[in-house]
Amino acid sequence: MSTPHNAAKSGEIAKTVLMPGDPLRAKFIAETYLENPVQFNTVRNMFGYTGTYKGHKVSVMGSGMGMPSIGIYSYELYKFYGVENIIRIGSAGAYTDKLNLFDIVLADSAWSESSFAKAQAGDENDVQYPSQSLNEKIEEAAKKINKPITKARIHSSDVFYHEDNVDGFNEFYTKHNCVCVEMESFALFHNAKVLGKNAACILTISDSLVTHEATTAEERQLSFNNMMEVALESAIML
Repeated sequence: MSTPHNAAKSGEIAKTVLMPGDPLRAKFIAETYLENPVQFNTVRNMFGYTGTYKGHKVSVMGSGMGMPSIGIYSYELYKFYGVENIIRIGSAGAYTDKLNLFDIVLADSAWSESSFAKAQAGDENDVQYPSQSLNEKIEEAAKKINKPITKARIHSSDVFYHEDNVDGFNEFYTKHNCVCVEMESFALFHNAKVLGKNAACILTISDSLVTHEATTAEERQLSFNNMMEVALESAIML
């Protein structure tokens, strides 16, 4: 079968999908880490691949930027392709100087001002949660390969550019305990909850709103190896 956004046929996608935002990062992961990767989707250039990692079938697919985009792709993977686990692997901006560039953050919750959950299912909660069992596997995998991670609440924002008259990163950190910001996980966690599936989010700090340090676009695409290895080691434990 296929959907308007995914050309994959039944059985072409693994039960566990790693989901970066950037489709070119999905391509990089597939070509770098997976054995015998086969591309299953090119619709809208949202590349998806399935291969094996250490003998285990794993898929990787881009989600695009923002909650509406990951909301579509993750819902279809769960609902129509039998996917059980989605691990978002992305970049984030730090809200605290306790996080440095390339640090890995595992989301234990996602706060958002977004209306995604309310519009999708009448869910008015402003915090959505990942699957505890999946997070435990990720923590176990990170410990196994000696990759330190910070477990904390993240901010899933609908807005990349905020005006000065609204709350900024200091308020998001102090009012809501969010240590960093990205733009997708709130919707992913909500979809997983609605459909009885599993979701998690691992992020690499790509820039800091506190120190103004930043990685390049090429580094974000190619150099987040520690996060990718944690995700892949987690995937083969599921």
